[in-house]
Amino acid sequence: MSSIDYSEKIPNNVNLSDDRRLQRALEKWQPAFLNWWGDMGPEASSDHEVYLRTAVDVSPKGWAQFDMVRMPEYRWGIFLADREVDRKINFGIHKGEDVWQEVPGEYRSELRRLIVTQGDTEPASVEQQRLLGLSCPSLYDLRSLFQINVEEGRHLWAMVYLLHAYFGRDGREEAEEMLVRHSGDEDKPRILEAFNVPTEDWLSFFMFTFFQDRDGKFQLSSLAESGFDPLSRTSRFMLTEEAHHMFVGETGVGRVVERSAQLSKQHDTLDIAPYGGIPLPMIQKWMNFHFSICLDLFGQETSTNAANFYSMGLKGRYLETKIDDDHALGNDMFHVPELRGDNVVMAEAPALTAINERLRNDYREDCQRGVDRWNKIIAKAGADYTLTLPHNAFHRNIGTFQGMHFTPQGKPISKEEFDANRANWMPSEADREFVKSLMVRVTERGKMANWVAPPSRGVHGQDVDYEYVKLH
Repeated sequence: MSSIDYSEKIPNNVNLSDDRRLQRALEKWQPAFLNWWGDMGPEASSDHEVYLRTAVDVSPKGWAQFDMVRMPEYRWGIFLADREVDRKINFGIHKGEDVWQEVPGEYRSELRRLIVTQGDTEPASVEQQRLLGLSCPSLYDLRSLFQINVEEGRHLWAMVYLLHAYFGRDGREEAEEMLVRHSGDEDKPRILEAFNVPTEDWLSFFMFTFFQDRDGKFQLSSLAESGFDPLSRTSRFMLTEEAHHMFVGETGVGRVVERSAQLSKQHDTLDIAPYGGIPLPMIQKWMNFHFSICLDLFGQETSTNAANFYSMGLKGRYLETKIDDDHALGNDMFHVPELRGDNVVMAEAPALTAINERLRNDYREDCQRGVDRWNKIIAKAGADYTLTLPHNAFHRNIGTFQGMHFTPQGKPISKEEFDANRANWMPSEADREFVKSLMVRVTERGKMANWVAPPSRGVHGQDVDYEYVKLH
């Protein structure tokens, strides 16, 4: 059941036409989604033709086709990875049992909460990025933005399908609320704070797609382990698309770093602002900010909710089946950070309650690999600077370090000292205004803004200077 039926009003590979009640409910939700897209989606994009990929299959090979598509005519739909025969639950108290095709009644509220929280992030990111097309550094980048936007819209469809198909009236109401909450809205903000921060410049966009979308990778990977099979299959296919979002982030930051390092070497100074580049120390501030707010997305270091989700078989760990333990964690321990005096130390805690911290550690290691590649770009250009991830205690608003103040190196300091140095460690208003001043729209074919290097290759075999977006 991997192929996707595009003859349907709502493209899908879930045999939607066999369930007329569900089909009618989703067709009723569809106009509200399209209205939301028109109001809150990419600004001034309705007339553009964009070189977009559209999923045509959910098998690992040949799953997408590329073509010029008018933005309002993109076909959003519902796609689940193929069902694995005889799949078992791999962790928790139900380990070894058959996966569930229906929602277990005793876990209904917990499952709905997981789906709603994940689903809420998808339209939020579109809203955060809606004005970026007005300041794109190239047609290549504009196409990348729109590709991510339409796929975040489809990820919303994926979660809305689960809510409609498996949660009755409650699910339908939650699906409607997805379009009522808006990023940064004072009265009805998005659920997670990191998705209420506006993305107003392309450095922030590249950081977002590197850091926030990487959080998405780890959350979706954990949900892909779920004993609720429809959620697992949905998450597995979403991960296929999520990989491109992170690619845009890593290569995007890498291209900014490359250009900044080139200018630093050329002018023998890190202060390249007079030459139209973003100084490497300023890029470090953006990293400090985005990485720290993303660490909060993983929740408390020790969490009974995370323990319950795991024990119930609803949400596993990253690459669960490759971990060498009993996948029940009844007696296992895990190290979590604590503040003792002026030192952050690692203390033992039950592994079951430390699920979030393990996932946060996996996330940090994955981020570090990207940072290492950026530092190789700097070294190759001959500039003298090293980018680093800040300490896990820096600028945290959730968990052990909430309400405390640390340097990026992890040294405890007073609030007064932190406030005095905030602008040295994270973007100041002046920094943001400077970066925004560089965001001059470049839409001439083959041209690139001065503050970013061109990509090493184009999209799907096309040249870098291909006309990826036709503006009308």
